[in-house]
Amino acid sequence: MTNDTEPPLVLASASTSRRVMLKNAGIDCLAEAADIDEAAVKASLMARGATPAEISERLAQDKALVLSEKYPDAIILGADQLLVCEGRIFDKPRDRAEAEDHLRFFRGKSHMLYTSYALIRQGEILTLETERPALTMRDFSDDFLADYLEKSGDKILSSVGCYLLEDLGPQLFSEINGDYFSILGLPLLRVMDNLRKLNILKS
Repeated sequence: MTNDTEPPLVLASASTSRRVMLKNAGIDCLAEAADIDEAAVKASLMARGATPAEISERLAQDKALVLSEKYPDAIILGADQLLVCEGRIFDKPRDRAEAEDHLRFFRGKSHMLYTSYALIRQGEILTLETERPALTMRDFSDDFLADYLEKSGDKILSSVGCYLLEDLGPQLFSEINGDYFSILGLPLLRVMDNLRKLNILKS
């Protein structure tokens, strides 16, 4: 990825999908979860009337800033994703029963993912961007939903939308508009473009 004179990249996230995306793209990085109270930050911003994009960008930024203090010479990559359906912001489901409730709400409707990332070095924001994929779930049957939940298992609890496009998720949808990687949780092509500008990747 880099030579020894270039700064390392740190992913401020415990997300397996983000780490795997970077690894599969040949980008070496240290991955470490940032210790922030996401629920409190989100609640405070929502109380002030912040938009979904502002919330996801703030969370991505805050995650990166926390680790920027620990790794002052590194480029820190923070990321966050919000799902909005009919004006309601959804969090990751706590259990399979809540995942079922969410999917019943999503079916037959369109929702938007606000996928933000921040690149920060020494506390300075170098890049802060958001992609907005839009997805429409088909009006699937209760039998299909039960089968989907049984086959998918608890791994869908790691997804705010209760789906993994790299797994059984495509069966839920009638239409998808937007960047594939952004749906998975990281606008990978935009991230790589900016890492090239920072000489972390070869141009």
